Amino acid sequence: LCSNNNPYTSFGATLARDEEQNLWSTPHDVTHTEADDDRVLYNMIVVRNQLDKDSEEWQKLNYDIYTLRQTRKEVRSRWKHILEDLGFQKEADSLLSVTKLSIISDSQNMSKARDILLKLSEETNIFPTSWELSERYLFVVDRLIALDAADEFFQLASAVYPKRPGGDRGDQGPRDPRG
Repeated sequence: LCSNNNPYTSFGATLARDEEQNLWSTPHDVTHTEADDDRVLYNMIVVRNQLDKDSEEWQKLNYDIYTLRQTRKEVRSRWKHILEDLGFQKEADSLLSVTKLSIISDSQNMSKARDILLKLSEETNIFPTSWELSERYLFVVDRLIALDAADEFFQLASAVYPKRPGGDRGDQGPRDPRG
């Protein structure tokens, strides 16, 4: 029997390759884009895979990769929480989905989207203090502008993730903006 005719022969290899291409947060996430932060993560994965798994360097890189992915998951979760609070329960995942094919809905919105994203970064803790702004969220803000929900998103983000002196939001999760 020739195993080359078996369509499932490369299944394990495909899963492993998908995991290495997972540049956002979860396996088989097709929403990643070729943004700078994705390239940084990809380069970390490539370097880690060239190291001996028992080495200290491999362990450090593996931890850094895990930490970066967890941070991305947390940021995405914060955005999703606010979107759902704004009434976008069914649309939250699609609003956060950014692929290589994503486009800015209106080029005139680009500067407003950048301003709002920068304002979110500076005036809220929706992003960790060490976070470099991701192009991914520029697309999300553009979608919010198109839905006329960007200002409401900012207001709720300010209430749920207020900026605190000296860093991240502290010891608790999102607080209820209603008091």
